[in-house]
Amino acid sequence: MENKKFVFIITHSYDNPDVVAGAMQLAANMKAFDMELDFFFMDKGVLLAKKGFAATLTWQKKDEFSPVDELLKTLADFGVKFYICASCVKHYELDKAELIENSEVKPGSFLAEMLGDRQSLTF
Repeated sequence: MENKKFVFIITHSYDNPDVVAGAMQLAANMKAFDMELDFFFMDKGVLLAKKGFAATLTWQKKDEFSPVDELLKTLADFGVKFYICASCVKHYELDKAELIENSEVKPGSFLAEMLGDRQSLTF
């Protein structure tokens, strides 16, 4: 397989934790095969960048996916970057919150630039 790059665009959090967990489980599996990937959080997905928030997603279906907070830590340990949509920061009060490891606020134009040379997967 050629060196392919991916960006996971996550638009959900508390409203659909199973989708988030599935996306992160897929990403962890892809990183195990040394694929290059990062995340871009938008809409409700930006809440995942708030330190401790992922641990509150307790209504996720049991035994189907690893917990979202564990998946975030695994992905961070793999060196995955978590970009946060700058337009969503104030709306979700992330400007007042501590953020997770490997996260950074970026404008939508940064996502557009990433999409120039990456395949996207939107969840």
